[in-house]
Amino acid sequence: MIKIGNIELPEFPLLLAPMEDVSDPPYRRLCKLHGADMMYSEFISSEGLIRDAMKSRKKLDIFDYERPVGIQIFGGDEEAMAMSARIVETVNPDLVDINFGCPVKKVVCKGAGAGVLKDVDMMVRLTKAVVSSTSLPVTVKTRLGWDSNSINIDEVAERLQDTGIKALTIHARTRGQMYKGEADWEHISRIKQNPNIEIPIFGNGDIDSPEKALEYKNKYACDGIMIGRAAIGYPWIFNEIKHFFATGEHLDAPTISDRLLAVRQHAEWSAEWKGEKLGLIEMRQHYSNYFRGIPHFKDFRRKFLEVYSLVEMDEVIKETQGFYEEYQAQV
Repeated sequence: MIKIGNIELPEFPLLLAPMEDVSDPPYRRLCKLHGADMMYSEFISSEGLIRDAMKSRKKLDIFDYERPVGIQIFGGDEEAMAMSARIVETVNPDLVDINFGCPVKKVVCKGAGAGVLKDVDMMVRLTKAVVSSTSLPVTVKTRLGWDSNSINIDEVAERLQDTGIKALTIHARTRGQMYKGEADWEHISRIKQNPNIEIPIFGNGDIDSPEKALEYKNKYACDGIMIGRAAIGYPWIFNEIKHFFATGEHLDAPTISDRLLAVRQHAEWSAEWKGEKLGLIEMRQHYSNYFRGIPHFKDFRRKFLEVYSLVEMDEVIKETQGFYEEYQAQV
């Protein structure tokens, strides 16, 4: 059993990564349904929380059915990070996570996210500010370093552990790599072999199949895996990995009916959370992901994009189901 503070997780937990415009409450609910052991909010600006920005505040919404769940914050100012951690504590998540890994320019330019990788002393000060301001367990997600010439994850792991964090997730790329190239998990393995490291270490990067998950679990000996891009539009990956771990066999791939059900659930929960019209408008980014690789979906995607109500969605789902039943009968 893996423990993060007083949070008890399975022996080798599978975590849904915090992803902007993806890991909101409706999608977290779907991933929980399909086997995710712990999840995180979209990343939230500490400055936005302090300003009471509506978008940042909305990201604080969590629900009991998705626990354990963490809220992730980012920022480059100690006081703002401390204040935002206290705000986060008021909604009672299971933990607070700090983002020191986001590589996008608009975050890095503010001295936040992966931008902090260039200043480990600042990273330590920001982390201490959060740890000292909340009674919740604090965790960190980061990268190997700024670029291939400045990989500093060994120092970072030890120094952040000394601040009192309860777990560390390592995306096994540098900021310079962004999301390109191969993630190098050898660094994660080395951190796990360090006798000074006592907190759980979770690996992140390139896990996109049950086979790879098992290979990396055995080869690099991390305490769990965080899955990001491979879960977008494919919440089934969590149970697929667990089934493969237990049996060595693959679950059947999701059928068209399975995919349509997931879309309907996601849409319904989005409508409940955001309001029907806005919820369905914001669903538009997800349809291609749910039906990636499915032949002849282009025409149906266009119909889904024109949906403004759950009644209309049900009509498109029924039409889509009928088409693929006929199609599969012919092939």
